[in-house]
Amino acid sequence: MSRNVKHSSIHEPRRLKMENDFLSQLESDAIATDSTPKDQDLNSVANIAKAIQDKEDLLADLEKQVKTVKKELLKLTDEDLPSIRQELGMTGFTLDDGSSISIKPTYGAHIKVSDKEEAFAWLRKNDYGDLIKNVVSCTFGRGEDETAVDFMAFAEKSGYTPQQKTDVHSQTLKAWVRERVENGDSFPSELFGAYVGQRAIIKRK
Repeated sequence: MSRNVKHSSIHEPRRLKMENDFLSQLESDAIATDSTPKDQDLNSVANIAKAIQDKEDLLADLEKQVKTVKKELLKLTDEDLPSIRQELGMTGFTLDDGSSISIKPTYGAHIKVSDKEEAFAWLRKNDYGDLIKNVVSCTFGRGEDETAVDFMAFAEKSGYTPQQKTDVHSQTLKAWVRERVENGDSFPSELFGAYVGQRAIIKRK
């Protein structure tokens, strides 16, 4: 038995060395494959995110400025210049750089939701119903394709109830108001929210 104990003690240092080498290798492999972001990488992400925020803030500020400038420009062209031109009795004006100023009429119209039914009734009664745009729709299930094709002509007969949406495009309404005004035709301007203004136009040389 003493011979066995002596034999075991001889190999003990070698076993410990092998275990230590194995653990060291595992630690090295773990360090080599470590995917934890470094401080430098995290800083790069933070810097890019901050740049995005800065650009978003700048864009929002510029859009706000554009909105303000457009409002100020509209006041100058539609109110200030036409008004002072009328006060001075001027028919035309030319700037030092050769740009010419002229005043042209502007037209606008808008039908309120509360006035829509009455306005459309007036248009139809006075033969202007072709201004009204109609959208008629109905939902069909699968396998009803042929029925859908024939539906527009036989909606009521087929037992379906179509949904109808009527509207007058804003540009169409403005053009119609302009035509009525220029032709001297009578129409309920208040019902259609119609107005006529003036706008200064500067033609650059």
